[in-house]
Amino acid sequence: MNDLLHARFWLKSYPPGTPSEIDSLQLPTVKAMCESAFARYANLPALTQGERSLSFGELESHSRSFGAWLQGAGAKKGDRIAIMLPNILEFPVALFGALRVGMVVVNLNPMYTPTEIEQLLDDSQPFVLVTLDALLPLMDACQSNAGLRYIVAVGTGGSATEPIGQSRERHIHWAIAAGPTEKEIKCEALDPADLAFVQYTGGTTGSPKGVMLTHRNVCANILQSVAWIRAFVQEPKTLITLLPLYHIFALEGSLLLFAHLGWHNILVADPRNLPAVVKEFASHPIAFMSGVNTLFRGLLNTPGFGALDFSGLRITLSGGMAMEPQIAKQWYALTGCHITQAWGLTETSPGACINLPGAPFNPSVGLPIPSTEIAITDEAGRHLPPGEAGEICVRGPQVMRGYWHRPDETARAFWPQGWLRTGDIGRFDEQGFVHLIERLKDVIIVSGFKVYPQEVEAVASGYPGVLEVAVAAHPDVESSESVALFVVCAQGQAVEEAGLIRHCRRSLAAYKVPKHVYFRTALPRSAVGKILRKVLREEVSRVELE
Repeated sequence: MNDLLHARFWLKSYPPGTPSEIDSLQLPTVKAMCESAFARYANLPALTQGERSLSFGELESHSRSFGAWLQGAGAKKGDRIAIMLPNILEFPVALFGALRVGMVVVNLNPMYTPTEIEQLLDDSQPFVLVTLDALLPLMDACQSNAGLRYIVAVGTGGSATEPIGQSRERHIHWAIAAGPTEKEIKCEALDPADLAFVQYTGGTTGSPKGVMLTHRNVCANILQSVAWIRAFVQEPKTLITLLPLYHIFALEGSLLLFAHLGWHNILVADPRNLPAVVKEFASHPIAFMSGVNTLFRGLLNTPGFGALDFSGLRITLSGGMAMEPQIAKQWYALTGCHITQAWGLTETSPGACINLPGAPFNPSVGLPIPSTEIAITDEAGRHLPPGEAGEICVRGPQVMRGYWHRPDETARAFWPQGWLRTGDIGRFDEQGFVHLIERLKDVIIVSGFKVYPQEVEAVASGYPGVLEVAVAAHPDVESSESVALFVVCAQGQAVEEAGLIRHCRRSLAAYKVPKHVYFRTALPRSAVGKILRKVLREEVSRVELE
């Protein structure tokens, strides 16, 4: 792979004073980062969720207590802990407690079905799972406990600590209300190369893969973000976290970054309750928020949002899906704060490109951030000049180690010399801004969540009477895109749409379930017999426009 663009021509467009490189030695591990923040900001508010709050000092005490419990239960450095929680105070307490004892965090979406949960638990083999009392029935529905020793059920119960036995009983009820205990944690020495997270994603193929993010990866991305926005973060302020912390975007860009900066983080457990979100904005002087296009649209149309005071809002960050220019324009007209669009993926921890904070909305996804190289390549891996479209490749300290237990997938994900192949198609302009042309060509983005057609097709094809299926994106006013399922019935068979949808709901998270079902006598194919999803996408787009 030639280094045609090694000169990093995009640096000419950097804001004055922005460094081209970061010093990764400033933050060796996430453990060091959080413990330093706990000490520096001990008396400042760290987290608020509803009526509950924690200072940084209290967050230190609670996470230390939970870390000590983990070690007492037998957890060791390198063991996995699965966290399946919404945005509640217990999430960061569990996360920081686990990282402080050297465990590897595996974040799970609470909307997953038992089938999806079991698949990821079997792959990651966690020592302990932290989840809500209300979600324990999901674990009852799993066919195996995937080697779990404990399930910590966050609720209002007692504080028993019995391990899971053959009867699959789980009696651990742990909550902040129980109060901290004076316990110490003793962690083996952590190296920046040690794993911090196994963060699941479909990558470029759709089959779930655990992205291995080291402490160096995560800390580098924190430092890269600070270098980029430092003019806006001179002193601790308040941010609101609406996106789920189990997603890499909010995990890194809201929780970890702003814990390092000492900000007060307002956690919202259910961002779909937009009137409640408006109340949070009214109650706190929000200076930073991140979101996706559908969230911004929803807030703009929520009664009372337009009457709020946005004078303190400094940065509105957008990622996860394409931002509609019209929504960005309306947001600025209402709030006086431009939306800053960024791009990355789980494999880049996630930040790779970002626009200039405070500048008018730019339809590009921005410039490569400090210590990051971007290349646009052809099918042979050759770098292409500005203006030509190709695959976006990334190289930098935030790029993952690889996929968990998937050396084959890891090898396919990289060109030589450490270039990560993202599968996204884009181009440079002459100023070094990256323009995203097409996301992973068949991936459907539902309110910022990726849906992989192969996963939905595998479930739908198992329904009686179905001969063949294909899945494509359908334009959707509420979620940008939704799932369209095309079905060919077996000869002489009839398939009931409602029954097919029920079948899908049993194995798929709600956002993955088809919203539109189209019955066909045949599916479009290429000369070699491959189903042409592009033709199906174009078909539903035409229907939507008519």
